[in-house]
Amino acid sequence: MGKLHDSIKPAHKEFIEKQHMFFVSTAPLSADGRVNLSPKGLDCFKVLGDNKVGYMDLISSGNETSAHTLENGRITIMFCSFEGAPNILRLYGKGFTVLPYTPEWIQYSSRFTIYPSTRQLIIAEIDLVQTSCGFGVPLYDYVGERDIHFEWAEKKGADGLHEYVQQNNLRSLDNLPTDLGLQH
Repeated sequence: MGKLHDSIKPAHKEFIEKQHMFFVSTAPLSADGRVNLSPKGLDCFKVLGDNKVGYMDLISSGNETSAHTLENGRITIMFCSFEGAPNILRLYGKGFTVLPYTPEWIQYSSRFTIYPSTRQLIIAEIDLVQTSCGFGVPLYDYVGERDIHFEWAEKKGADGLHEYVQQNNLRSLDNLPTDLGLQH
């Protein structure tokens, strides 16, 4: 089962800050709904307190995390070491979306690097931290970040990004509304 903690300890925060990648998982309440698991990179994740974390979320092909956290809040975030000592750290909690031009955006956005293609922030109140061995996770060398997203976003421009969001980010695969979809 690993070790369980009721908050993010200093050693957890230090481990999180060294990782180049993390995974976010959410699911709808429906038994027929699709579980979403998304890898995330860039330096977009922040520990905001002993029981609060967040990440900057770029415009992408879907918006499942927003739809699922809007419906039920459940979120799991996982970090695993691909170099050095093996370790897996999971953060369990309730998440919510913070959109630009909201009071919450003003509260949180200064903690993140915001790009023209930043869609939203995902904030999570953490009620359980689990660490486990990670002995089965392979070793990988970090080479660097990809810049493909930023090239794509620059080609789209502000109007093209807005249109892309309207076409691709207002509803989930299971047709649940996202926070962006509620604005329209």
